[in-house]
Amino acid sequence: MPSFTTELLQRGNNVGIVIPDAVLIELGGKRVPVIVTINGEYSYRNTTAVMGGLNLVGLSAAHRAASGFAGGDIVEVTIYRDDAPREVKVPEALSRLLAEDPGATAAWEKLPYSQRKEHARSIEEAKSEDTRARRVHKTLVLLRADS
Repeated sequence: MPSFTTELLQRGNNVGIVIPDAVLIELGGKRVPVIVTINGEYSYRNTTAVMGGLNLVGLSAAHRAASGFAGGDIVEVTIYRDDAPREVKVPEALSRLLAEDPGATAAWEKLPYSQRKEHARSIEEAKSEDTRARRVHKTLVLLRADS
């Protein structure tokens, strides 16, 4: 497992980990699903990307809040390829409706992991039932348009 020390790069509200070229080559490409561990104490799943000419893996606001790390921190990073399937727990409200709509279900299953995750997150984080229902409806409309 490759490890390296780096400063968490902050650009505006975004924070990322710059991945050395040699590590990216060892991982096997430019867009690689990975598991990142910071200082041996906080791990999360993500995908490497090239942004602004740099090889990066993002550290979202949610991960920063959960871990206590911030842009400018010097950290020890261990990173390895994540070949495990990426599954998203379908929110119950959406799951019930997908069960009745094979076309929307097929469209859901074709979505990339990141899009499924974002749809599920927006539905789960709704503070009211009305908001949740609107978000489920919006997701179904998008899925039906793709089916």
